[in-house]
Amino acid sequence: MTAGPAALSGIEALRKRLRKPKLTGRAMMVMVVAAVLVMSYASSLRAYLEQRHDINSLQTEIAQRKAHIKQLEEQTRRWEDPAFVQQQARERFGFVMPGDTAYVALDENGERIQTEPELTDPGKVGSAEAPKPWWDDAWGSVLLAGDPPKQTGHGPESEIAPPGRAKQKED
Repeated sequence: MTAGPAALSGIEALRKRLRKPKLTGRAMMVMVVAAVLVMSYASSLRAYLEQRHDINSLQTEIAQRKAHIKQLEEQTRRWEDPAFVQQQARERFGFVMPGDTAYVALDENGERIQTEPELTDPGKVGSAEAPKPWWDDAWGSVLLAGDPPKQTGHGPESEIAPPGRAKQKED
């Protein structure tokens, strides 16, 4: 069966329709409107996020200031107590009650030793080497008991060398 002229024109029309660009003016306008909406919402979202950050930082600052105010109120209440005032006068100014005897600790230069407690840096306290745990000494004692040093015959040893290191005696 041969196709008639009507069938050929239908195929040609279909081919033209398929070759026709799919992006129409209406589709392009929808894309432009969508892009404008996305840009406007993005800038609004950015402003919203910045404002939330500012609000959070201000709420943190308010909480810190409230805590500081609470500390100051507590300190004010302590200063209303006569016993606290008396204690502070003794500590800060060296006041004594009538009949009390005041003692002042002096250092080797004759200057007053600070009575205010000061915290020192833990790195500066003690020696630079780390302390040995007690179980190392205990285990060394067990090893020494299992393998005592050889007796020289001159009486009891005055010093016991740890295991693994023989005592070198000069004769």
